[in-house]
Amino acid sequence: MKEYICRICGYDNSPEEFWEDNNPTYTICPCCGGESGNEDYTIESAKDYRTEWIENDAKWFDKKHKPENWDLFNQLEKIPQEYK
Repeated sequence: MKEYICRICGYDNSPEEFWEDNNPTYTICPCCGGESGNEDYTIESAKDYRTEWIENDAKWFDKKHKPENWDLFNQLEKIPQEYK
């Protein structure tokens, strides 16, 4: 199974996956800057990184990927349920 949604911030990275068959691809999320397999390796680590990211104003790591009408709360809703 391929995972395209960031476990930390809910960013949809299709067609590049963050995880494949429960193995991280070590892809850096252009939104929150978290690296799959590091910052999201456990549910707790994903939540901790998310909290820190939001407390620092949820700044985009790579602003060229930021949608024009980006909405943080809509994106956070896309986080896989077990990582919320």
